[in-house]
Amino acid sequence: MRVLYDPDPRQTEEIFSADDRERFFSEFDVIEIDPAEREAAYARHLPEADIVISQQAMEADRLQRAAKLKALINVETNFLPNVDYDACLRRGVHVLTPASVFALPVAEMGLCMALSLARGVHSSHSDFLSANEKYGLEGNMDAELLTGSRIGFVGFGDLGRALHKLLAPFQAKVAAFDPWLPDNHLRRLGVEPSSLDDLLRQSRVVFVVASITTENAHLLDAEKLSLMQDQAMLVLLSRAAIADFDALANEAAQGRLRIATDVFPEEPVAADDPIRKVPGILFSAHRAGALTSALQQIGALVLEDMSQIAKGLPPVACRRAEPETVGRLRSKPIETT
Repeated sequence: MRVLYDPDPRQTEEIFSADDRERFFSEFDVIEIDPAEREAAYARHLPEADIVISQQAMEADRLQRAAKLKALINVETNFLPNVDYDACLRRGVHVLTPASVFALPVAEMGLCMALSLARGVHSSHSDFLSANEKYGLEGNMDAELLTGSRIGFVGFGDLGRALHKLLAPFQAKVAAFDPWLPDNHLRRLGVEPSSLDDLLRQSRVVFVVASITTENAHLLDAEKLSLMQDQAMLVLLSRAAIADFDALANEAAQGRLRIATDVFPEEPVAADDPIRKVPGILFSAHRAGALTSALQQIGALVLEDMSQIAKGLPPVACRRAEPETVGRLRSKPIETT
């Protein structure tokens, strides 16, 4: 099978282990695209391509030239609004992304952040460095247990399910708000379905793990955040656009909510961005999923599905673009430095 390979901004060494890289280039007829000559290379090679690995625009004109195309795979790991998904679906072209590789590492970071918010790990460390530490009970006046608490999820996809498994030993009462999933499906996954308002009112910890869509930008605005209990915790792990960051900063600055975030509206965050000085926020520089082991799973899942397609079988490892929802996703492309 001929593969048009244009992973930019990902790098081959980033997404393939040494063994998988050797297999990729030995088992498939791979045409590597030079970004400096992208337009000419696509025009030349698309007509013979069985699989395209790329996050470049794949709209009607390019798809028309790709007469043999069986699959379009985005290793940047988002479904971007630069693909004619309807045309792909009409032609039976699989549109795939191995986004699930980040679920477990981000889930582990989310649990870590929640524990730090609940027990003051990061703040007591800072106090110790400035010789202002408090010992024993005095140092735990605002601390609480996750065990047996009420925990809510905004969104319950791959990341939510991975985090839910990690929370099992805490015997928490877990609810989820996800308008794309039916109530009984959520119950079968072991969580109680909830409206957003009830979830915010009742949870001591809220994990925000939803994809950004056309419907949920700034879903967590000042009005919604005001529903949360005093000293409740909010851990933002998915896309920053789902929250109003000014409202988040205001709640944290007042000391009413404890907040942790791995994502920001603009990245990298400017050195003089006022949010850096807001107390009550635990910051992580969008690093929750960026592990070598996770990134190299991208290549492993891609190879798995390419082998399936080569055998005339449906892909099983990567997430497929669903016609009912893909047009509503609004994730920003990643940028690497």
